[in-house]
Amino acid sequence: MSDSSTASWASVEVDRLLRPDLRGRTAYGAPQLDVPVCLNTNESSYPVPDVVVRAALDALEDDLVGLNRYPDREFTDLRKALTAYLERQAGVAVTPEQLWAGNGSNEVLAHLVQAFGGPGRTALGFTPSYSMHPIITETLGTTWVDGLREPETFGLTAQAAAAQARQHDPSIVFLCSPNNPTGTALPFEVIGGVLAAAPNAVVVVDEAYAEFARPGTPSALSLLAGNPRLVVTRTMSKAFAFAGGRLGYLVASAELVDALRLVRLPYHLSTPTQTIARVALEHAELMLSTVAAIKAQRDRIVTELAALGATPVPSDSNFVLFGGLPDEKATWQALLDRGILVRDVGIRHHLRVTAGTVEETTQFLAAMAELAPTHVGPLATPSTVDPLPFETAEDDA
Repeated sequence: MSDSSTASWASVEVDRLLRPDLRGRTAYGAPQLDVPVCLNTNESSYPVPDVVVRAALDALEDDLVGLNRYPDREFTDLRKALTAYLERQAGVAVTPEQLWAGNGSNEVLAHLVQAFGGPGRTALGFTPSYSMHPIITETLGTTWVDGLREPETFGLTAQAAAAQARQHDPSIVFLCSPNNPTGTALPFEVIGGVLAAAPNAVVVVDEAYAEFARPGTPSALSLLAGNPRLVVTRTMSKAFAFAGGRLGYLVASAELVDALRLVRLPYHLSTPTQTIARVALEHAELMLSTVAAIKAQRDRIVTELAALGATPVPSDSNFVLFGGLPDEKATWQALLDRGILVRDVGIRHHLRVTAGTVEETTQFLAAMAELAPTHVGPLATPSTVDPLPFETAEDDA
């Protein structure tokens, strides 16, 4: 049998054995291309400061000697560091028992679905939003319901969200604030409306981009008291420039956090991961020193794209979704031809761009100014959301 025949036979055999609901899907992954300006995955364009690198190396030296031992299963010191950070950043006091962490916020989201979803249960989200929510939900055996936002503004009112929650009686509801890929924060009325309309649901508010919110935007952390079904998830991947460190976390009632121990894998956070994250939190002010610069470039993108005739969505995150593109795929390719990689998130006539350094933003805006006469203009049809294929899932938080 030739190598190609063997591979074909093996593919058929694996497909036959695979869960039926996974057949035909493509693995998660945003384009990873070697380009001069990479603005497609909402990473920070700024490297980890040297002082933090040195501090992490010093701390890891002791860890490496002890790698023959399992890590602290309860990540005690890291929990304390996270609670201290949240009190400074959001002004909300929580206890270490209310904190849970994982390898990126996707792992803590998976823990939530494992604990509160499953066969015969439903999760509800509102499209367009973070597309790992349905992927995690469906691959863990939970039914996904695609709730809807306003088709033109991508807004979500308390009344619309509550009506859909009441209709589907979900076990889990996913809300994003700021929302990905639109960038806008949610009014508290939406969260309260969903909590009231879905009494059998854990309500998850994904705040992966909270540090980038515009002044006066409150955090759902302030709603946790008295709401044992409310969960707020966050990440260090974005504002902390820590995407490679893989540390996401959630805050909820101590009782809900305790339930997650039933589904977590043993020792799921390695000793080096805990140490590096803790060092980053010890240097939080320095690690977050680029946030203001990123927000300035985000606002610059909104202003200058609008002047070119595009329709950017006001953003509370480190990216901008912009419309007014008759053929978004042609614009995506034209930007790539100029060495600039942005994101096609599956919304007709729209693309999403991460706010990078001053230089990166300048190159993107210069390219858009060059393209605007032929790529920005009136649309033939209203904006609609196309179903996102598996391979175009949003960024790992």
